[in-house]
Amino acid sequence: MDIRFVTGGGGDVVAVMAGEGGQLLPAAQALDAATGGRISKAMKAIRFTGGLGWAIDVLAPEGVDFSRVLVIGIGKPESADGMTVERWAGHAIRRTLTSGAEKLVLQPDALPGVSKSEAGAHAALGARLAAYRFDGYRTKMKPEQKPSLTAVEIALEGPAAARARAEKDAAIVEGVYFARDLVSEPANVLYPATFAERLRDLETLGVEVEVLEPETLEKLGMGALLGVAQGSANPARLVTMNWSGARVKGRPVALVGKGVTFDTGGISIKPAAGMEEMKGDMGGAAAVAGAMRAIAQRKAKANVVGIVALVENMPGANAQRPGDIVHTMSGQTIEVLNTDAEGRLILADAVWYAQDKFSPTAVIDLATLTGAVIVALGHEHAGLFSNDEELANAIEAAGKAEGEPVWRLPLGPGYDKMIDSPNADMKNISGKPAAGSIVGAQFVKRFIKDGTPWAHIDIAGTAWKPGPYEDPLSPAWATGYGVRLLNRLIASKYEE
Repeated sequence: MDIRFVTGGGGDVVAVMAGEGGQLLPAAQALDAATGGRISKAMKAIRFTGGLGWAIDVLAPEGVDFSRVLVIGIGKPESADGMTVERWAGHAIRRTLTSGAEKLVLQPDALPGVSKSEAGAHAALGARLAAYRFDGYRTKMKPEQKPSLTAVEIALEGPAAARARAEKDAAIVEGVYFARDLVSEPANVLYPATFAERLRDLETLGVEVEVLEPETLEKLGMGALLGVAQGSANPARLVTMNWSGARVKGRPVALVGKGVTFDTGGISIKPAAGMEEMKGDMGGAAAVAGAMRAIAQRKAKANVVGIVALVENMPGANAQRPGDIVHTMSGQTIEVLNTDAEGRLILADAVWYAQDKFSPTAVIDLATLTGAVIVALGHEHAGLFSNDEELANAIEAAGKAEGEPVWRLPLGPGYDKMIDSPNADMKNISGKPAAGSIVGAQFVKRFIKDGTPWAHIDIAGTAWKPGPYEDPLSPAWATGYGVRLLNRLIASKYEE
């Protein structure tokens, strides 16, 4: 879909803004005047309030060259921000993408907290994110199911500044699309080896990619990671993606992702209903990969290493058994009481490797780790755990700015005791139906060296979402959650 910035023009559909209470913003006021008040009359007829995402569709209005006028609510203008504009544009895309219209004109207005050029750039970003589809395996679609929209024009005075910012934001879109594609791929196509090969494509952007195969992982002592993978015909991989963008060579920040390309639960097998969603249990690895793509594509002046642990958790003849004890790269031992608590096992070796190999200034891991975080936070927030106040605050700020919110949950000695084992240094579950997300985080924390700032983000409720879903920027499956948050975090805290 082609996105252009123009000072004027026409198309099949035009989208404008209205505030809460039905207040038309300037671009909408101009259209209303041109149509002889037809837009405001239509708003009154359906009690249009201008609430966020509310829309009215005026067909074939006289006085303008557009066949449709979309008036889309943004809520209270004084509370609006860049994300408001993105969602406004996203709603417009969703209403026109397969409607038969070929060209959409977006007319964003300046808002109290958003300049006209900023609004234009955010509109472009929202339009691009909302237009995402995963259609590669669909061979039969009815005409009305196929996208008809081929061009979006963003009309505003002096479009150069908006165009320049949108060109930079293109890296974010590429990163989010990359992550969404990875999460959406079926597990017979995307397994550890093929996932690793896709990451080699980042070398074209200047990222140094290294793929560690099982023999190397065994020499490094990664018994926890290899234990999860041993029941599968698809061997494990660990991939590092190193971006050295700072002018001064120094310690990087490490982003670590859980990459279980399919999770049956192993011997502790999951129920059949809904198991197909477990192709998305590599959402943390996808987010790290997408963030690395965005960081490299925009040539971030920071040193960042992305590390993803890739396994398939299967109940094969050689699968790990409940009660097995494994040795980790750190030297600590784990009693595996439930093979479906596998994500923390592969993270144990991955975060230790990140520290041992790169001596990072901080470690941030993302994982679709626990169903318990969905019980606690639903699909609105990811769970955040950290041993460092400054890092936690920076992550919270980045998530808020990018529409990927987190909610911080506690850590503490009482929770840590819940994973003590009489047979090994620790066990991988507490065995109690309480504080599941916290226990998972406490487990990972045992593999963080003293003095290393660390944050764990449990994205089980946000990496993919059941559809239909109300967020116009995300499809009803893979969201790409984490890419924008991590990219903003690097830009605001670690970039020169």
